[in-house]
Amino acid sequence: MDDTAADATGPSPLIPQPASNPEALRAALTLLAPQLLPAFEAEWATALKRARETVSAGPLHQFIGPWAMHVAIQRHPDRAARLRELETRAAETDSLDEARAMISEIGRILDFAAVEAGIAQYPRPR
Repeated sequence: MDDTAADATGPSPLIPQPASNPEALRAALTLLAPQLLPAFEAEWATALKRARETVSAGPLHQFIGPWAMHVAIQRHPDRAARLRELETRAAETDSLDEARAMISEIGRILDFAAVEAGIAQYPRPR
């Protein structure tokens, strides 16, 4: 299995990791994945509505985290492509060992994205 996609080193990202707020994430998505802006806007509106209804910031935090991670992944085109490839292959394989290896690599990619998004610590060696 190719671990380079999950490595923190490698080509420089297309843009710096934006702050974890809706305006910065929206601006990043405009550059990296404009086709996702409608989904972003719809989810943002839903999070705002839920936050107002519950008088809680929880829905806003639940909205920000996944979008910050998505941007962290998309900033690295090779890593984003590798993630898509692994997800597709993992869904299609009949080999449990192969699926486990791919899922492990997916986990490493997500771990690095979470760190870059500022929502997690570097993963411990497994």
